[in-house]
Formats: sequence, structure tokens, C-alpha cells
Amino acid sequence: MTFSKTSLCVLAFALLAAPAIAQSSGKPDLTGYWTNASLTPLTREQGVSKLVVNDEEAKTIVAKTGLAGIAADDPEFRATYSDPNAGAPEKGGDDFGLKGYDGFWVAPGDTLAKVKGQWRTSNIIEPANGQLPYKDPAGVMKKQMEGFRVYMTGNAPYEGPEEPTLSERCLIGFGQTGGPGMLSVLYNNNYQFVQTPDHMMILVEMAHDARIVPIFANGEEARKNHKPNAIKPWLGDTVGWWEGDTFAMETRNVNPAQAADQSFPISPSGVVTEKLTRVGPQEIFYQFEVNDPETYTQPWKAELSFHPAKHVMEYACHEGNHGMIGILAGARELERAAEKEAKSKSKPTR
Repeated sequence: MTFSKTSLCVLAFALLAAPAIAQSSGKPDLTGYWTNASLTPLTREQGVSKLVVNDEEAKTIVAKTGLAGIAADDPEFRATYSDPNAGAPEKGGDDFGLKGYDGFWVAPGDTLAKVKGQWRTSNIIEPANGQLPYKDPAGVMKKQMEGFRVYMTGNAPYEGPEEPTLSERCLIGFGQTGGPGMLSVLYNNNYQFVQTPDHMMILVEMAHDARIVPIFANGEEARKNHKPNAIKPWLGDTVGWWEGDTFAMETRNVNPAQAADQSFPISPSGVVTEKLTRVGPQEIFYQFEVNDPETYTQPWKAELSFHPAKHVMEYACHEGNHGMIGILAGARELERAAEKEAKSKSKPTR
């Protein structure tokens, strides 16, 4: 059989354009741009009893879904522009930080998560009620709300650059977007996977977090190659291996400072196991299990899927941002004023 030059060019283009399913290594190829954007939360909302819903039920849930604590019918948030003459919100108000964005700036997704053809109401599948099995739910919520209230109201001294949250400082993304346990958040839900025979790189659009995971022959070998427990990097210490056609990762020693503005806390002794399975050209099935007896009453599991995306956008976080400069300059001005007042009071009077 012979081919013309035109036929060969068309064939080559088709092969390049088609999603890569298998490598020469015989393993499925996860390389590409992917997104997990959806309106499905980690934990199931009150009043929703089922994990899987039909098309009509999914549309009803989406119509009632708020974003970042703002009600779905809030007209200010759903607007696609902000009034430049409205002025800044009052410091201390509950919406000081909450309404820093309007609807133009957010891109959480337009539907519930679709996992293997099913609409899901929560990422959590175990426990069956779709809730996080905290040992001390009140204590966890108190810690999370303390940080959230600072962001929401602006009531904080902000005397140094370490006071804002990690995500506000653009050190890592918020809401667990980078993992371990990679979740959909308010925006920047794209990922780039680059697979080689000995490493898997996962670039997260949010804050350009990058997970560079070494691949070993099996789980036992991988676990032997964890870093010493004294090393607790952002996103944890992750090692990987193949289980047939599924790529597995185990993460230990997540930096404890990460818990403050993430979707769920992980203690220093917690272990997260993640699995990525290519189930077709348009889907990577993603599972993760959290085993952390210090924080939870039982191991718990979550599922979602990644679907094709066009690209990963540049995440320019503080470039051109005068906020941090203003915060620190304001704190220094308050210090100078206090020092001046103290000196005036210490002067002897005649």
C-alpha cells in the first residue's frame, strides 16, 4: 500500500491531535491539559441525600448553589462588573473580603462534577453521608473560621508579611487545589500533566504549584523512598508507582501550616493516597483516600474526574498588586505614630 504526501501529512496530524492513550512503556499516558472544574463540593450540602443524581436534579442543585459563601441569588455577586464609584466596603463588615470579586472574575464551573457519566453531589463517597468524619468538628471549624474571619472582615493587625494566609501571599493555592486531594475551587482549575518513565509532573494553574512525583517499581519500593519526617514541604512529600493501568501516589508529611486555608486539614502524621486512571480520551478518573487518625474517626474517600482543557493560563498573583505594599506601609505608619505619641508623653513638663 502506498500513501501520497498529503495522506501522510493528514495521518500525522491526526495522530498528533488525538488524545494519547498509551505510551511505548505500555502504560496509559496522562500527559495533557486537564480540568476538574465543577460546582460539586467536597462535602454534601444539607438537604441532599443522594451521591448520584439525574440530569434534572443536577440542574436544580446547580441553580441553588452559592459561591464562596455568597447566595446564588445575590444580585451584586452575579453581576459581571463592579461599580467603580461605589467605594471600598466598610472594614469589619462580613462582606469586606467576601465580595472582593464579582461574577466576572470567578470560574468554578457551570455543572456538578461528572464522574464516569454520573452527576455527583459531593466528592466524598465514604462515609456514605458525604461528610468529613472529624474527631473534633467544633475545634476544626473554630480554627478554620478564625482565619476565614480575618479575610472576611479585614480585622487583623497585618503588621508583617507573614500575617496574611498562605494563599493570599501566593505561596500555594487555596482550597486544596494543589493537593494532596486535588479539588476544584473558585477559579484557575486547570492542570498540566507531564508523564515520563520515571516522573509524573502535575502543574496546577492556581499559584503555579508543581508536584514532581518520582515513580518507583511498586508501592513498597516507593514508600521506602519518602524523605525524612523532618522535611515537610508544601503539598507534602509524594512518591508514585503504577498499579496496572492506574497511577498511584502516596503523600506524607504535609506542611502543617497548609491546613489554615485548605478544604480539609491533614495532621503531620496523616497519609493521603491518590489514584489516577485513564478511563477514556475525555476523562481521568481520580480517587483519593485520607488516613489520618489524629484528625478523623475513620479513613475517608473522595472521587472526581479530570476532563480535557485547552491550556494552563499564567497565574500572575502579586505582579502589579499594591495591596501588600499598602498593608505594610500602613502598619509602619501606625508604628511611627505610636512612637511619636510615646515620645511626646515622656517629655518632662515644666
